Amino acid sequence: MTTIQSLPFVSKFSSSFYPYGNKPHKRRIPASTRSSLTKQYLLDLISDQDRGLKTQNNPSKLSQIIEAVDSIAALGRGKVTTGSPLSGTWRLLWTTEKEQLFIIKNAHIFGTRAGDVLQVIDVENKKLNNVITFPPHGVFFVRSGIEIASSQRVNFRFTSAVLKGENWELPLPPFGQGWFENVYLDDDIRVAKDIRGDYLVVDRASYEWSE
Repeated sequence: MTTIQSLPFVSKFSSSFYPYGNKPHKRRIPASTRSSLTKQYLLDLISDQDRGLKTQNNPSKLSQIIEAVDSIAALGRGKVTTGSPLSGTWRLLWTTEKEQLFIIKNAHIFGTRAGDVLQVIDVENKKLNNVITFPPHGVFFVRSGIEIASSQRVNFRFTSAVLKGENWELPLPPFGQGWFENVYLDDDIRVAKDIRGDYLVVDRASYEWSE
């Protein structure tokens, strides 16, 4: 049974629930409230982490965030997260994926900066694009084919990669395959864990990206 006291990020505020020190019996938290609290706590934790760059050198913060991810994953357990609601343009909020973070951090070496980092998923047509934008005109994207493996797992295989500027395009060879699990999905955010144990938190972008 989930109660106010059993939520780790709520317990520190217990005095506000019990101002006179006389704790009543444990009270159930409605599912909608529990989900909202858990999600907001995770979003608050990652809000100042520069998409994960700051977390790399902060083991304590990383531990807190992973604990919050585990909490929200518990809310998503048993739910289908690979259906049509998975389709769309998702914008990176936070990750532990070293390759993405390396590009974000070092884009300045090439005289540019990293803009939105996206996952563009089309469940019906079995497509996924991983996209890193370099405003105003640059973009690096990796095309993948996907297969729905279970209610939460998606298998993927990279098929091609392209680095594009305003008036040029450089094709790159495809590489790699794997899977990721959407451990939580709602109308606003998605939380995933992949084959290498990396985490991803994304929200629905306010626009649709296309090649």
